[in-house]
Amino acid sequence: MEELHGFIRPPTVLVVDDAPENLMLLTQALADQYRVKAARDGAGALQIAASDPPPDLILLDIVMPGLDGFEICRRLKADPATAGIPLIFLTARTESEDEEHGFALGAVDYISKPISPPVVRARVKTHLQLKASVDFLKSQNQFLEQEVLRRTTEMRAIQDVAVLAVASLAETRDNETGNHIRRTQYYVRNLATHLQTHSRFKNTLDDGTIDLLFKSAPLHDIGKVGIPDRILLKPGRLEPDEFEIMKTHTTLGFESIAQAEERLGSSVDFLRYAKEIALSHQEKWDGAGYPEARRGDDIPLSARLMAVADVYDALISRRVYKPAFSQEKSIAIMREGRGSHFDPDILDAFLAHTHEFTAIAERFADNDADIAAAVEKQTRARGVSESGDRTPE
Repeated sequence: MEELHGFIRPPTVLVVDDAPENLMLLTQALADQYRVKAARDGAGALQIAASDPPPDLILLDIVMPGLDGFEICRRLKADPATAGIPLIFLTARTESEDEEHGFALGAVDYISKPISPPVVRARVKTHLQLKASVDFLKSQNQFLEQEVLRRTTEMRAIQDVAVLAVASLAETRDNETGNHIRRTQYYVRNLATHLQTHSRFKNTLDDGTIDLLFKSAPLHDIGKVGIPDRILLKPGRLEPDEFEIMKTHTTLGFESIAQAEERLGSSVDFLRYAKEIALSHQEKWDGAGYPEARRGDDIPLSARLMAVADVYDALISRRVYKPAFSQEKSIAIMREGRGSHFDPDILDAFLAHTHEFTAIAERFADNDADIAAAVEKQTRARGVSESGDRTPE
């Protein structure tokens, strides 16, 4: 069907007037171009206006028995389903106060009685064209909003996949399994969520920040790609000079992320936390960590959260140089680090919810194939057996 005034069907005009002769005159004036519906009182007008589909425009008499035109207009504009229908008053009342009141209620125009059919047709055409334009713009805006949301969601998904892919690439060179990065992600989010109401952290750990911490956590060990295999895959205790090289994975990780951000040409929120975590997750609360021997609150909060997550996962997980420790032993070791290795308040949050950390560990547990692959990888790389003894650095 050919479009009329921007509509793909003949627009529907609702005429409301208690005088039959006026209804007849308006119907005759409009019927050749529009679908016309008529109502002789306010109740009928409200019923038709609420129908599906609603009318595209309403011509409304003001002076009627029962509900007058002003009250009908007020009710129509108060209902979201009918508020957008353009409404033109038909009236013999020409006082400026009446017109001002009608426009204040939401009417778009006035047509004075006695009715002139050419004037009615011209006014109706004008306001239907305006409505079509408004509807088009609204539709376009909704489409653009949906498209922006879709593309934003898509970009976030690509970002998440890219981070996990890069982090997993780093894990392929280490003696840990890929599930380590998933577990630490969820440990960090769990800790941060429990600390949201804590007086020290409530102004920092909002939902948006926690989401960024979750995204950035997998990059904590990205610097290990720069550590030689002879050190990274060594099954026994590291010599002092080897340990110094191992410690550089923190600065290597920070620098690689910073360089990527510099090439991008703009700062990225989650990379801020990724840089903090990569550089400082080996720092200790008492200043005995590396690479900068930071202490206390001088260590970024993101790194303090990761320190708890990373050490806990290392303790409960089997490595080629150590067996998996029991939950009891792992938690005991963590408790011993309160106030020395770990921020006391963060460690307390961990200790209060260890059952949740156990559940995360079970959800992303390593299977035998993962462990076997890690063992085989190191055996091939170094020509050593699984019985190698290694003390955590």
